Amino acid sequence: MKKLLLSFALVVAFASTQAQNLYNYGFSGVSADLTTAGWVRTNQSTLADATRLWSIASYTAVTATSTFQNPFNAAPVAVGATSPVPNGQAGGGNSFALVNFAGTTSTAATGATLSNWLISPSITVENGDIVTFYTRIGKNTTANNASFADRLQLRMSTNGAFTAVPSTGPEDIGDFSEVLVDVNPTLNLTAYPSTWTQYSYTVAGLTGPTDCLFAFRYYVTDGGPQGNNSDIIGIDTFSVDRALSTDSFFRNNFGVAPNPANDVIYISNITDIAVNSIQLADINGRTVKEVKGMTNQINVAELNAGVYFLKITTDQGTGTTKVIKR
Repeated sequence: MKKLLLSFALVVAFASTQAQNLYNYGFSGVSADLTTAGWVRTNQSTLADATRLWSIASYTAVTATSTFQNPFNAAPVAVGATSPVPNGQAGGGNSFALVNFAGTTSTAATGATLSNWLISPSITVENGDIVTFYTRIGKNTTANNASFADRLQLRMSTNGAFTAVPSTGPEDIGDFSEVLVDVNPTLNLTAYPSTWTQYSYTVAGLTGPTDCLFAFRYYVTDGGPQGNNSDIIGIDTFSVDRALSTDSFFRNNFGVAPNPANDVIYISNITDIAVNSIQLADINGRTVKEVKGMTNQINVAELNAGVYFLKITTDQGTGTTKVIKR
């Protein structure tokens, strides 16, 4: 079959989260930039073509001499019209990575197993961190061109720089034993998204901060030029983020003393961040003190003894911490 390569209720009002970005990569530029940025590419497919690796898209605008569509564009164009350069998820032309069925030299009628890897640099993560990326199939809907099922895995190694990279063929996974996301594992013909779609995984099971590598594995059985599966897919906007509680944001930027307090709470602005407002709320969520802008102290002498929540709002986020009035 020949293919054409084309979560506490009383403090809900004060308990939001902030995100700290640990790593992000947008897959723009040229393929050599992947190596420069610390990404590793290896093709472990059956009879692998070592030159057929994950790459950065490099399409050009094409004037159609017949009904035609560049992969990853929304629709084919008419004769004489121009099929534009496709955009990545973040909007830039050719700003995404792709891989396709041509990673094997096998011409067997039963197809081949494709296992083409794109491996991130080492990233230090901990439980609760969120890994996200976008993917889509590069469907070509031109008349007489069939679609073929695709599959993508996101895997993780917890061995950091000491990770064993797959090297002995299509079933070798090296140290990437944990599957975080599996897009279309049953190779359903229509299940892989045809528009940029976000997938995510929340890191769990670690004993503490851990140096990890993340790997995109294009893994398709009965694939290749003669197989019944595999076409072309793209990925974009890979990000690893840490959800910080507002208490964490507060600790990183402000200090409060004394706590417990009798008469006055003194506030220190550790990072000299611009403050929009300061609020003090009681255990029922009712605001009992409010100041616009930054102040170094709040008088609490007249307040009843008990637990209060001090909330500081800035342009860079909101922090909340618990204070006690004696």
